[in-house]
Amino acid sequence: MSFTLNDLPLRDDLRGRSAYGAPQLDVPVVLNTNENPHAPSPRLAKALAEAVADTALGLNRYPDRDAVRLREGLAAYLGHGLTAAHVWAANGSNEVLQQLLQAFGGPGRTAMGFEPSYSMHPIISRGTGTHWVPVPRDADFRIDVDAALAAIEEHRPSVVFLTSPNNPTGTALEMADIERVARAAPGVVVVDEAYAEFRRANTPSALSLLPDHPRVIVSRTMSKAFALAGARVGYLAAHPAVVDALQLVRLPYHLSAVTQTVALTALEHAEELLGAVDDLRAERDALVLWLREQGFSVADSDANFVLFGEFEDRSRVWRDLLDQDVLIRETGPDGWLRVTVGTSEEMAAFRAALLKVTGR
Repeated sequence: MSFTLNDLPLRDDLRGRSAYGAPQLDVPVVLNTNENPHAPSPRLAKALAEAVADTALGLNRYPDRDAVRLREGLAAYLGHGLTAAHVWAANGSNEVLQQLLQAFGGPGRTAMGFEPSYSMHPIISRGTGTHWVPVPRDADFRIDVDAALAAIEEHRPSVVFLTSPNNPTGTALEMADIERVARAAPGVVVVDEAYAEFRRANTPSALSLLPDHPRVIVSRTMSKAFALAGARVGYLAAHPAVVDALQLVRLPYHLSAVTQTVALTALEHAEELLGAVDDLRAERDALVLWLREQGFSVADSDANFVLFGEFEDRSRVWRDLLDQDVLIRETGPDGWLRVTVGTSEEMAAFRAALLKVTGR
């Protein structure tokens, strides 16, 4: 007997939707998921293995339910006078965002974002039964703050997402613009700073707004700059009342003892792990300049990726690059593609492949 997804009593608002996911293909040059291309050193791998081995001796017991030591370490890393009471951690920043929507969104409530932006924001919103309202960005992929304030006044969202640097465009927001939105929003304002460490010099963080704006929440991750995508560690900084709210919806013992140990060890070796960030910034800026010299349109980027175009048939360009063993991402507005900044060797391979497939 045939039995498919459509035969299950799935929620009506989930029918016909597709699961999130970038292609996972085994090719020599993988530049599609904004990973840090620099793996942990053998010295750090050894430290991680030893720390996990020690933790393994206690795996018969539940982990620290509130991950206090990890939150202390993350607060120290962020600075800004933050303490463990201001910080919350989970399995990747997506779980952090899901917990925020479980606490502040839900049926009868609205979340708002400014698109194109991170595609998981609407997906997690819908998954929590939260109505999603997209507001378009302008032609330069920036937020028209006056239009944003008008949309906030019209829809009265419980959650507003601001992504800085924005994914997939790489665009950073002005702090004054974030502050205007924070003053107008009736609910919480989540500033998604997953790529914050890659910002160009003198680009501020919304962490500076926390003392005066208790409904502003800054979401971060260890997947990108810390090169820990495989460990799945995300976190946020906010007023302690926000952390109290998340403890009402988080699953018990949600962050494993192994995950907490890996994250703490990574923080102890932060200087090494973040050592490649300056190189990646320089590689990004060189890539932006090169793409523009070749005649492509390129969005300004404060992240570890670059959005470029415009193509009449971006799918064909994506496939042709894949035929050259270079995997990038078909995402964002029509006609544009996104490439992660990799090693100098990977970027050389990307440049050569792009010139070949576009005939430039």
